[in-house]
Amino acid sequence: MNRNLITSMLFASGVLAASAMPLAAFAASAADSCCIAATTDFPKVGGNLGNQNYSSLAKINKANISQLGAIWVNSLEGGAKSGNAQSTAVAVNGVLFIETAQGRIHAVDGVTGQVKWSYNPGRGGQTRRGVAVGDGKVYTSTTGNYVIALDQETGAKVWERQYNQYPGIAKVGIVYYDHMIYVGTSDTDRGVGLALQASNGDEAWHFYGPAAPGTIGGDTWEGDTYLKGGATPWIHPAIDPELNTLYWTFGNVRAGSSQNGSTRGGDNLFANSIVAMDAKTGVYKWHFQSVHHDHWDMDNVMAPVLANITVKGQPKKAVVYGSKTGMYYILDRTNGTPLIGIDEKPVPVDPRQKSSPTQPFPRGGGFVPTCPTAEGPARAVPNFKTGCIFADHWDEPVLSFPGQGGGSDWNHQSFSQTTKLMYTGVGYIGSAHSLTEASNGLRPLGTPMSGGVVAVDPSTNTVVWRKDLPWSVAHGNGILTTASNLMFIGQPDGNLLGMDALNGRELWRFQTGASINASPITYEVNGEQYMAVFAGGSGLPFSDAPRGDYLWAFKIGGKVAPLPAPIPPALRRDITATAVEGSVVNNTVVLNRSYSGGAVGTVEQDTVNAMAPQHLRVPVGTTVTFLNPATNAKNHCATQFFEGLFNAGPLAPGQSFAYTFTKAGEYFYNDCTSPRATGKVVVY
Repeated sequence: MNRNLITSMLFASGVLAASAMPLAAFAASAADSCCIAATTDFPKVGGNLGNQNYSSLAKINKANISQLGAIWVNSLEGGAKSGNAQSTAVAVNGVLFIETAQGRIHAVDGVTGQVKWSYNPGRGGQTRRGVAVGDGKVYTSTTGNYVIALDQETGAKVWERQYNQYPGIAKVGIVYYDHMIYVGTSDTDRGVGLALQASNGDEAWHFYGPAAPGTIGGDTWEGDTYLKGGATPWIHPAIDPELNTLYWTFGNVRAGSSQNGSTRGGDNLFANSIVAMDAKTGVYKWHFQSVHHDHWDMDNVMAPVLANITVKGQPKKAVVYGSKTGMYYILDRTNGTPLIGIDEKPVPVDPRQKSSPTQPFPRGGGFVPTCPTAEGPARAVPNFKTGCIFADHWDEPVLSFPGQGGGSDWNHQSFSQTTKLMYTGVGYIGSAHSLTEASNGLRPLGTPMSGGVVAVDPSTNTVVWRKDLPWSVAHGNGILTTASNLMFIGQPDGNLLGMDALNGRELWRFQTGASINASPITYEVNGEQYMAVFAGGSGLPFSDAPRGDYLWAFKIGGKVAPLPAPIPPALRRDITATAVEGSVVNNTVVLNRSYSGGAVGTVEQDTVNAMAPQHLRVPVGTTVTFLNPATNAKNHCATQFFEGLFNAGPLAPGQSFAYTFTKAGEYFYNDCTSPRATGKVVVY
């Protein structure tokens, strides 16, 4: 039996009748309060309770988008260029509310750009993902497990509560609905979603991500590993008021290592799942797990999107979620059953990992490739053992696609009520998995990190169009769509793009001065449509993404000039080792050795930095020697990629290979025996 259908069957049979209502009470309407399109305001991250990131405003349209310009920019933190700024603004009554990576919350006039008030919790900088607004208050979370409510008009603190019993309340998405706020946890042993009274912060209910023994899902954990199971709900949930249902997505398994499943047999619920629960009581209704017994860090952590769609001629209430796997899981949000069809298919297993023998595959396929390819954006770095998604691993790294930084990760996606399409930014990034990798897998050095935008028809789960972009746009690069069939997305190079939602054609771009890892929003004041975006920058997946603190606003006829283009992030996962001039090392690279303080290490290694030196600079015309020293025990190679200039080896200990570089450029290479070991030669 499909394990993801069991709870739906219980729901339908009345076993979970406490959370069930007659379907007649759920008759779809164009005005479902989950999915009323944003108009004058953009009152929450995601735009509406269904996280559609869609606005019915259309005064900015294809006929006048060429006249769209900035009207103001506010450097909110005095030019600070540090931290991870992943906060999306919200707009209520013409005021923008925004958090910064430096830790403060600001209220900014949406027309003039003037700061109305600022509040500093005094707990330093942190990653932020946007405030919630409701009941006359602005809600935020801080390090130290605090939730704070501020007066919406003045910024004065109304209440502050610390929840040390639920560690990890920081850098999480907060949602307000009907006098309650919903806040999750991140980076903690046992994730939990909390519902708090908006008036004073009192806890209304909580729901643990890793299920305890004796509860639904509690039998899917080996021993007491659920206590360190992770499964954190750190992104914004969706809410359907008609169904009185909240939909929360829970993250990857943390117990021991996200790459090691050997000590935690079972499916590990509710990790890698969407869970539907009663919005007022937290009572479980149903769940769907998209990755069983995850040991790849392939959780689907996008904010779930609610949409009313037509499937085979029948109106359906859908919830769409999915991200890292590059596949959408399109479910009936009344009971969790697949609307298009999702098949449990056999996958390769390693008994040592206690792997699941099957994984769910949605009919219609993925919106990115699910296997490495020889060419194109999904091409694999050479010498690694490769496999498709869910390829199993143990101690040898296995490179699969998409990696945990690929697919669409956690960026806010959009459902357009005019085109009826889902839009997501994607990253084409593979990852190598093994027990010896970092906690979430290895993104091989030198691998391309490109991306694009994909439009998917959720009524059939088919890709309608895709637009490739130079950089990954899967980490916070949210999408806004409007009733004029426009869509907007920001890039890591600082450019905000306006595109045709019907085909992805670029219509407009504006340089904001810093990487954009947030969603653009739109709002209306005195009958005029505005757009805003926060450009701050984040280290994922580009550690060198340009940073800033720029809150921008735009309207038709705006005349404020763009900022100078910053240095864009590297298009490939770069080597950060300090460059060594070839003349210093006799134009020689020693394979699979470390390099520090001008000295070559004495021990053979298979780490990523095991080239001595790892970053070599030489002028055009230089002959570089790649040496496998006689004291190494293994054969080694120097395989140049992707230009294919040379593939030297295997070289036995004591052997060398020489190559003359005749053209300026940046050339990556790695080892065939230990492909983690990677270096580059910069030719000038």
